[in-house]
Amino acid sequence: MKITCVVVGKIKEKYFTDAIKEYSKRLSRYCKLEIVELADEKTPDGASEAEEVAIREKEGERILKALKDDAYVIALAIEGKMLDSVELSQKIDRLGVSGTSHIAFVIGGSLGLAPAVMKRADYALSFSRMTFPHQLMRVVLLEQLYRSYRILKNEPYHK
Repeated sequence: MKITCVVVGKIKEKYFTDAIKEYSKRLSRYCKLEIVELADEKTPDGASEAEEVAIREKEGERILKALKDDAYVIALAIEGKMLDSVELSQKIDRLGVSGTSHIAFVIGGSLGLAPAVMKRADYALSFSRMTFPHQLMRVVLLEQLYRSYRILKNEPYHK
């Protein structure tokens, strides 16, 4: 299975980059992982709703260009469906069994995802109703993907 993480924004903190490297290394036993990092738009303080919409659309255009036609797209969004770790592993397994060989997870910028990205998504996944920094969400996503593969292989993993 090929897993692509299409993410808006750069990671600046070493502790996040270290965690991402660690989970990427662990995941290499189970899947072909690719992280596509896209530029984010700067949001001015006190941005109007129109400015925020324009920023989401610009970031959305970059995201859509980065998505491959063959990818099953899972957008990370607060309004998405919440799954536990076992359910996420089962979803990944079902996609593979049904012939999907490429899953793309999308993490938007600080203002969320453009409507066009949500329309392209095959599934909306929520990790929580809370908002997380995109840098942290990247680590959490990779950890949950690693956990999913451990579950699918009946390998031990701490609870």
